Amino acid sequence: MRHFIKVMKALSDPNRVKMVKLLQRRVLCVCEIQAALGLAQSTASKHLKILEEAGLLRFTKDGLWVNYQLADGAQNPYVATILGNLRHWLEEDPEVAAMLARLPEIRRETICGG
Repeated sequence: MRHFIKVMKALSDPNRVKMVKLLQRRVLCVCEIQAALGLAQSTASKHLKILEEAGLLRFTKDGLWVNYQLADGAQNPYVATILGNLRHWLEEDPEVAAMLARLPEIRRETICGG
């Protein structure tokens, strides 16, 4: 039950759900996520850490970049199930749809340089 509760708590915040929805589209760095959500870097990083600790996402380092992507759910069946369902949920929500529509314009090269 501990793993289930951790996943559900991680998704109890609207900004973390939005982060998952963004990461369904592509790998993102923290500057792209904070631009998409209008969050401070420290706030975005805190939310990303909670999602990572729950097993919902993972990150890789590429030089100075830290790239975030959704986990495959292999370590936790609750993660696999919830991420699979979230692919279909909230697509029609006006706030989520607007955020996803802006995503193609959000690029790390224009936000952070490089």
